[in-house]
Amino acid sequence: MEAKKLLPLISFFLILLVRKTNAQSLGDPVVSITFGSGSSTHSGALPADSGSTSYTYSSANFPSDGSYTIENTTAGAGNVWWSATDHTGNTGGYMMVVNASVSKTDYFYKRTITGLCSNTTYQFSAWVVNLLRSNDISPPNITFAIEKTDGTIIQSFNTGTIARTSNNYQWVQESFNFTLPAGVGDVVIKMINNSAGGAPANDLAIDDIVFRPYGPVIEASFSTSSSANTASACSNVPQTYTLNTTIPSGYTVLWQYKNGSGAWTDLTGANSTSSNYQITSPSVAGTYYYRAVTAQAGNINSALCRSASNVLTLTVGAPPQSTATANTPVCAGTTLTLSASTGVSYQWTGPNGFTSAIQSPTIDNVTAAAAGTYSVIVKSSSGCQVTATVPVVVNAQPVAAVDAVEPICEGSSVTLNASGGSTYSWLPATGLSDASIANPVASPTDNTLYTVTVSNGTCISTATVQVDVIKKPVANAGPNRYITQGQSTTLNGSTKGTNVSYYWTPTDNLSSSLELTPTASPMEDITYTLHVVSNSGCGDEATDQVFVRVYKKVVIPNTFTPNGDGVNDTWAIEALNTYQTSTTQVFNRYGGLVFKSTGYPEAWDGRSNGQGIPSGTYYYVIDLKNGNVMSGWVMVVY
Repeated sequence: MEAKKLLPLISFFLILLVRKTNAQSLGDPVVSITFGSGSSTHSGALPADSGSTSYTYSSANFPSDGSYTIENTTAGAGNVWWSATDHTGNTGGYMMVVNASVSKTDYFYKRTITGLCSNTTYQFSAWVVNLLRSNDISPPNITFAIEKTDGTIIQSFNTGTIARTSNNYQWVQESFNFTLPAGVGDVVIKMINNSAGGAPANDLAIDDIVFRPYGPVIEASFSTSSSANTASACSNVPQTYTLNTTIPSGYTVLWQYKNGSGAWTDLTGANSTSSNYQITSPSVAGTYYYRAVTAQAGNINSALCRSASNVLTLTVGAPPQSTATANTPVCAGTTLTLSASTGVSYQWTGPNGFTSAIQSPTIDNVTAAAAGTYSVIVKSSSGCQVTATVPVVVNAQPVAAVDAVEPICEGSSVTLNASGGSTYSWLPATGLSDASIANPVASPTDNTLYTVTVSNGTCISTATVQVDVIKKPVANAGPNRYITQGQSTTLNGSTKGTNVSYYWTPTDNLSSSLELTPTASPMEDITYTLHVVSNSGCGDEATDQVFVRVYKKVVIPNTFTPNGDGVNDTWAIEALNTYQTSTTQVFNRYGGLVFKSTGYPEAWDGRSNGQGIPSGTYYYVIDLKNGNVMSGWVMVVY
């Protein structure tokens, strides 16, 4: 339990020493004891290279009085102790846990350190914690002693009471400084427990025991006129920096850098007299660290004797891996598009006074003046920059031209003539003898707008030409007409063609010979001819005929006397013989057929099957086969 009490006292004194000496410079640890780490709760007894103790090792979670253990947690000790882990909080990190002896002993921890430098100041520090949770009748109280190997005390430090904490455990750093006498290079560190153990009393843990040189303050900087601790550069632009510091009286200086494995290494050519050192920024991006170490004259080459300055940090940024591109070559009159990659800011310059601050600028309607080399300065987030260039070619735009052509007659051809380039392409290709030459023969069947694309090998231009086709005349007199004498009909003529005129022949009984749909009123059958003529002289005159059939008016008598007296002996139907396809049927009152004729070439004489029919009334049906059907009765009288 005494060891536990001593640790809190050590922490208290170490804190005081740190406060008193924070104006000094510390060197790299001569000794750094962390007790290691592992996945199991206990690690075994204290290794010989980590010091020695007069206490007995125990693997119990709660060692008895006068025992110690090395473990990574006190959670298994029950509710008397706090559930503590090591000071650094490392996963699985071990600490030395001490249950102080009821009777105070000479020491609970001892370590011999050799190879130190006489007349040099050192700092000793350790972290301790009071483990007791709710009651502590004898808190830890520790004396740190620095002795010669013969037991002569060089300097000692007492922590005083390391009090129990009420809310949770709390690690406390205890430290103090001492100066080795002349001729002394080996020392013994002792931790003595000034409090007795008991129940509950003086239970503690100790961790991170460090012993390092402690010298006068030396401030390092990147400038003689500034205390700048940081600097920056770009890997593609080497910069020269001068590392500066002051050399305390009686001391000497050596410059160092931190290598890739994290160890401090002497800079090439650094000496023990110069207060400055010149470096050139590395060509590989990264973070680089520099410092000066100091020691009394003659001790500078021993790492056990040197204290160190503040660390200087040089950040070397990488320039952006940027490229410049363009849609080159471009044609005059089109849009030039520039682009840069991988950056946070951009500054373009180029021909014809061009500037831009955007990543992908464009130039519309470019001219030959835009040709040349464009440069862009691209900056990365680190502030480093790179310049990328891209050459731009602006090709002349061809001027496409095509001769106008006169309208052509249907079925004719015309030669198109284009100019302005070395290759030609026509659309549509329909009706062209060759769509890939400058002067194809065009034979379209309808009005066509041809577009020619002219190229000079890199750029293109277009032109158009309209080829109008004059259609030949076409006549259509319409369907034949059928009328009865005295009626009229409308002729349904029509034409096709471009710019045509027309007329009818003969002009007899027409309302107009110059209309497509005149009214015809002929008294006899007649054929009319529609004439269509091209006013442009394209094609021969076109004609078409329409026949107008004029039927005679049929007059049907209702009585005849077939008695052979030579008067009204037949049923004489006027004009019926002109209807050569007509049918005539006569029925008696019983529906019997007594007479039938086609075309009525001869008038009916009142006989049926060679015999005269009786007087009486008979019924007829006459179908003229032109859509007219007549019916009625006729009386036969003898």
